Amino acid sequence: MLYAFGFERVAVVACDLYFEDPDPEPDQPGPEQGVRLELRSLERGALRGSIYSAQPIAVERPLWRADLLESVDRPGSLDRAHHHPRFAGWEPGRRHFDDDLTADPVAWVGRRLGDVGALLAEAGVPDALGPDDAADLAAAVPEIVAAVERLLGRVRAAGYGDPGRRPPAGPDGARVGWL
Repeated sequence: MLYAFGFERVAVVACDLYFEDPDPEPDQPGPEQGVRLELRSLERGALRGSIYSAQPIAVERPLWRADLLESVDRPGSLDRAHHHPRFAGWEPGRRHFDDDLTADPVAWVGRRLGDVGALLAEAGVPDALGPDDAADLAAAVPEIVAAVERLLGRVRAAGYGDPGRRPPAGPDGARVGWL
């Protein structure tokens, strides 16, 4: 499932996510599951018809990412929660672990999005916001956090800890999810 919250020039997108065995770190083998949340640039395309036609919308370049992930065999632990404060084009930088993120990942994401100007300054893209984006996004944080909590519940209810209930590998052979 994919949630999208669009503002003037940025969007927050979140989805449930499953990795068969990403082996991202030598000390973290095995499947992982959870929620990926990204702050992305949002673009309006030119109308492709009359003024009444549907508006083309593109959720574009990633600016920042939080991965609220856990080992499949440790549901509820969020033991692999981390964030990527910067991107190089479409590729995330290294995983960053933060004690506050580990302590309460969902609340941490809410606090970071609540101060999106500081978040984007850290990401090296301070000019990514539209004039009202910071205030509008801060007002939407409770809705975004609620969506993340719903997604985490959905992931845990899936029962991926049972090998017979794991999703089939995606087109790249290892990842299932929108983001």
